[in-house]
This record gives sequence, C-alpha cells and structure tokens, in this order.
Amino acid sequence: MHTRSTFLIPPAIGTRRELTSFHFGPQGPADGVEKIYIQASLHADEIPAMLVAVLLKRRFAELEAAGALNAQVVLVPVANPIGLAQHVLGQFVGRFDLASGRNFNRQFPAFDGLAGTLEGTLGTNPRQNVAAVRRLMREALAEHKPRTEFDSLQRALLDLSLDADVVIDLHCSLEATLHLYTTDTAWPQFEPLARYLGAQASLLANDSGGQSFDDAHSVPWWTLQQQLADPSLLPPGTIATTIECRGQHDVSYEEATRDAGAIIEFLRERGAVRGEPKPLPPLLHEPTPLAGSEQFYAPASGILVHRAATGERIRAGDALFDIVDPLTDETTTVRSRTDGVFYMRRAIRFVTAGAPLGRVTGTRPSRSGILLSA
Repeated sequence: MHTRSTFLIPPAIGTRRELTSFHFGPQGPADGVEKIYIQASLHADEIPAMLVAVLLKRRFAELEAAGALNAQVVLVPVANPIGLAQHVLGQFVGRFDLASGRNFNRQFPAFDGLAGTLEGTLGTNPRQNVAAVRRLMREALAEHKPRTEFDSLQRALLDLSLDADVVIDLHCSLEATLHLYTTDTAWPQFEPLARYLGAQASLLANDSGGQSFDDAHSVPWWTLQQQLADPSLLPPGTIATTIECRGQHDVSYEEATRDAGAIIEFLRERGAVRGEPKPLPPLLHEPTPLAGSEQFYAPASGILVHRAATGERIRAGDALFDIVDPLTDETTTVRSRTDGVFYMRRAIRFVTAGAPLGRVTGTRPSRSGILLSA
C-alpha cells in the first residue's frame, strides 16, 4: 500500500486541505489488470459509508500482503475534506458546500463533445477503442481548470478515478434500507454485488440527470455508444454504482463488516481478488427504473408521524405518513400510489408544506429529466 495526498486550492490565506487516497495491488499501467476505485462520504455527513471504507482499507492491506490482489485498487475513505469541516451551531452540514450552496455530488464536469473528436479515431478493436476514448477524456479533464476549492475537489476525484474499470461510490441516506443505483447497461455486472449486499432496492437509470459522480463515469460511455452505428465497437470503459449504506445513524461494526465483506466477495467474483467467491445469495428484489420511484412530498405543515418502516413492502393505498396540525388537530395521511419497497425516508419529524418525505420503488417509469433529489 502506498498513500497519496492531493492538495486542494486553498480557499483563503492560511488554509489548505488535502485529499488522501490509498493505493493497493499492482501499480502503473498493465495490460489486462483491472482498476477498482472506491470512495466514501462524498456527502461528508454520511458516516456509515466512511466506516465501510475503513474496514475495506484493512481488508485490502491484508489481501495485498497475501498477494491476493489481481487488480489495482484505489480507496478514498474521506472523499470530501471540505464538507467534513462544515459545522454550523453544532449541526453537521456535509451535503452542500456552504461557500456556494452546491451539492458535493452534483454537476461534475461532463465530457461533452467527445463524439466530434472521435472522428477517425476508432477502429475495429474494442479494447483499443476504449483506450483511445480514455486518452481523450484525460485530455478533456486536463483542459478543465478549477477555480475554487470545490472545483479542485471534483477535479482531484476524477483524476484518481477516470480510468477505473469499476467505480463504487459509498453513501447513505437519512433513514433508509440498503439500496444501490447503477445503469441499465451495467446492471448485469453489478447484480452479484446487489446479491452479496442484500440490497432491498436496485434503481437503474442510464442518465439520472444530475451529473453525479457515478454518472460522470458512466454517462459519457453510454452517450458515445448511442452515437455509433455499431455500439459493440465501444464497450463501456467504466461501470459505476452508488451504494446507499442505510441511514445516517446506522453506524455499527456489524453492518459495516457485512457491507465491506460483500464488496470483497463481489471483487472476488469478478476476479479482482483471488480465491473462490462465496455462493451468490438470492436477489431480494428485482431492479426497478429510477424513473419509476414514487416521490412523496408534504401536502401540509405539521408533525410527521411515520406509518411504515424502511424496507417494508408497500401496496398502493398503504399509509406511509401522517401529518398532524398541532393547532387544529387535523391529520393528513399520505398514501402510496405504487406497489414497491419503501427504501428511504427523511429523518424529520416536523415538516413544512412541500418538504420531501421519502420514496417507494416502482416498476413503471413516471418521471423524466433530473431523477435525483437536490
């Protein structure tokens, strides 16, 4: 293992933050050697993800010492040192940059215009075509000049991950059951991961519309494939997934150990780690389109009473929330219009009108455009 520090643009005189990455396994370009990139807590207040990364770091060190790594592994346990330092009156603010209001996991640099530069570059060898596109992406990233500390964090994360074959972004929700996001294209490769994790929901979208970190890696490849007469000439150079490690309060060695072990088994199953993988567990729930998830919002202000537990199987008509007006005693019940899994809810007990409440998976696409929350 070796450790690398990348310094971010100092926001003010006398301050400087660094991004720390840990590198395991074979180093440098090597034909046929996969690169695995894993990061945690890009939303800095999502600590369950960070604990999983700590346990992964220990496992990768053991595997490397035993000569059991077939892949390069880059691990970033603290993907957001900026947000980690943001505390306001005792409250941890890790999702948004206080200096700009930007979400740390939105609007990553896009690689627009790659198709135009590919003219005459692609040949008949898919592996060589992937290498050519990666070179072009590197050149495009080099042209992206960060102006702020926020920009330099996004640039540093992409510098570490852009040429990875597999990208795993560890997050958590506010209150949630374990679930993951990936693309329709990558699902066949990530299905074993969903099985090992025991994911209660797997949500698929080739483009979620928010330019999140996982989309920054998968959308360019998918977009280019759509523009080719023969998409088989350009297989995806990177597959990416976001794993939501339950809710913010779910910080325990037991759950983190299970999650880290599941990721190791997934890597073993795809040959990145040597050894015989454990038998694949059953898939708890079939994947559903992210565009099919029903989003719930508060129709009124009041005390929020949860009527269903995360992970519960929901039927259309089931009560999910009551909103109680403490002055009039009026109770408004929010019911599902969808059959699916209640996979996340907000950790709030008093709501204002229009506040987001939670989500249930659904099999029929009902939304388009930006499919992610703010």
